[in-house]
Amino acid sequence: MSEIDSFRAETRAWLEANCPPEMRQPVKSEADTCWGGKRFQFQSEAQRLWLQRMGERGWTVPTWPKEYGGGGLDAAQAAVLREEMAALKCRIPLASFGIWMLGPALLKYGNEAQKREHLPRIARGEIRWCQGYSEPNAGSDLASLATKAEITDSGFIVTGQKVWTSYADEADWIFCLTRTSTAAKHTGISFLLIDMSTPGVSTRPIKLISGKSPFCETFFDSVPVPRENLVGTLNDGWTVAKYLLQHEREMISAIGDRDLPKPVGASAVERLGRDASGRLDEPVLRAEIARFEVDEAAFRAWMKMAATQARRGEANPATASALKYYGAELNKRRWELMMAIGGADALEWEGERSRDGAAARTWLRTKANSIEGGTSEVQLNVVAKRILNLPGA
Repeated sequence: MSEIDSFRAETRAWLEANCPPEMRQPVKSEADTCWGGKRFQFQSEAQRLWLQRMGERGWTVPTWPKEYGGGGLDAAQAAVLREEMAALKCRIPLASFGIWMLGPALLKYGNEAQKREHLPRIARGEIRWCQGYSEPNAGSDLASLATKAEITDSGFIVTGQKVWTSYADEADWIFCLTRTSTAAKHTGISFLLIDMSTPGVSTRPIKLISGKSPFCETFFDSVPVPRENLVGTLNDGWTVAKYLLQHEREMISAIGDRDLPKPVGASAVERLGRDASGRLDEPVLRAEIARFEVDEAAFRAWMKMAATQARRGEANPATASALKYYGAELNKRRWELMMAIGGADALEWEGERSRDGAAARTWLRTKANSIEGGTSEVQLNVVAKRILNLPGA
């Protein structure tokens, strides 16, 4: 038996023995997702136990170094872990902006003290993070941000406002872009880590068209931040921000896979049935789903290739923009189809039968996929300039 085959067998056996049966069922709703953090309330003992066991093994962040709470797995081993979890239908033990966005940035730009303080707590789900990037007058043109961090002897005093801060009202800490110099647009930004319990930090929820929203406005009223919470160097936060944005866009591109318990085609067959030939009994919808699932399969293959290229240092930095654009458009198509499959019943807005209008609310929520993390128009411009090398206007 090869080394990787031996690892696969050991992984399968461990998962079989340690993943509770309840954690092998599809996530029922947003509230059924494990986000961790000081304010998070576990929905069941099985959810708490699954996070604890995976966190202790380092498998919430399998490729992070062991000294920072990770599993220390190489790319091949991490792929095996994902495959075996999928085979057993194991849920991800922890959903976390700390894992998807901040963690990679700290691994690359954080100092040793910052890595040892923050990364293990992210890996164990002890701290929940949110992102402080967009502002009322700084969205697609993020570098025009105005939230000010005045430099003091001990650190910084932060004053300003952020908007579209996902789960800010539930988060323990925020990673935040602030202006520390007005001498230049991009080279006057610093990347700070801020404890949300610090006096002067407040949040206000924003309601979306779906009737629900994870988004908030976040306000900083003369908030003191220690100097040791500066990531990277002073006035060079844009470098950290761009690297983190690559990971955010990759996260958004894959969002559809976390929202559906089964493939679109399987959902259609379950609801609409088959014809005499064993095919989905809706010819037009059948063709649309077939086109979608071919595109979906191609996109997943592309994501795997992009991940391999990134590990080898061969990836174009703008690939994340291409992935984000296509993944966002794909997810909007996915939920247009789910609404078509559901028919009039999918329009139900409230009630136990529809899980409080889950399909309709999710469909409406996908409209934001082409805005968050950089608009589709911005991503297409990046692709045109940095991948296709097209001339400017």
